[in-house]
Formats: sequence, C-alpha cells, structure tokens
Amino acid sequence: VQVVESGGGLVQAGGSLRLSCTASGLPFVDYAMGWFRQAPGKEREGVSCIYGRGTTYLEDSLKGRFTISRDNAKNTLYLQMNSLKPEDTAMYYCAARYYGCATRPADFGYWGQGTQVTVSS
Repeated sequence: VQVVESGGGLVQAGGSLRLSCTASGLPFVDYAMGWFRQAPGKEREGVSCIYGRGTTYLEDSLKGRFTISRDNAKNTLYLQMNSLKPEDTAMYYCAARYYGCATRPADFGYWGQGTQVTVSS
C-alpha cells in the first residue's frame, strides 16, 4: 500500500490550496480516508474524514473553509482549503482506514509522508 500527498506550499493568509492524496494497493472505495495535521510542538489532530461512498465529517472549527472530497475512479482524496489562516500552518497527512472513519490517528492503518502547508500573515 502506498499513500502519497501533494499540493502543499506557501500561501498568504486568505488564500487557498487544494491538497491531493493518491492511495494505491488497496480497494480504495472500501476505505475511509482522512486528513490530519500536525503543527510543530503539537499533537497530530484530525481535520476531516470521508467514507468510501461519500459521507463526510469535518472538524467544527474548519467548517465553511475546508472541504473534503474523493474520486474513487482515480483513487484520489482531496482537501480544498479556503480562507487560510496562519494557524492552519502544519504538516498535512492523508491516512486510510478500512471501512469507516475514526477520530484517533492510531485507528488509521496507512499513512502518507505528509505535505507542508505554510500560511504567511
């Protein structure tokens, strides 16, 4: 199984980024996919999760700015991030979990290496 994120970068506050994550070696539609982030000196935290058929969960504080989606035909997960703030600066990780979403990072079995998002003020 291979999980690879892309799309991170440096953006000014108020800007947008779209992260992508491609997972191979697993039946993609059978896996819930999650986005997590970890800022320096902080614990990894959940951002959003999406079931194989499309039901989504999003951290309350991010509603209205972030949107998770997936394209099962392309084995790809997305995170659209708008109105970015400096506090969104973190390494963003994609993770896969068989069948259903969960909130704890330890519940996800497959992880990517992460993509850095830096928001300047």
